[in-house]
Amino acid sequence: MLYKLYLDDIRCPGHVGSGWLIARSYEEAIEIVKRNECPVYISFDHDLGDENAKTGYDFAKWLVEQDLDHGILPDNFDFNVHSANPVGAANITGLLDSYLKTR
Repeated sequence: MLYKLYLDDIRCPGHVGSGWLIARSYEEAIEIVKRNECPVYISFDHDLGDENAKTGYDFAKWLVEQDLDHGILPDNFDFNVHSANPVGAANITGLLDSYLKTR
């Protein structure tokens, strides 16, 4: 199934149309990927609830681990980080940019 994933605990994307799924938590994002395979595009938020909740960065790390172990990322995979948390956004971008360059 070709789809795009929007990961955010509060906001709704302004560009939702057919082909978009919304995950409100780290756990929900993982369940969507497990049910539907990896999306071709993900728009990440970093902070997903209170300070004890897993973050968009945690989900990005999970994606990298799954790709290393099982090759789940599609060849045309792309992402965006829409988080208002500048440090968290930089961490997600840095992780995925570095990984995608070496894959």
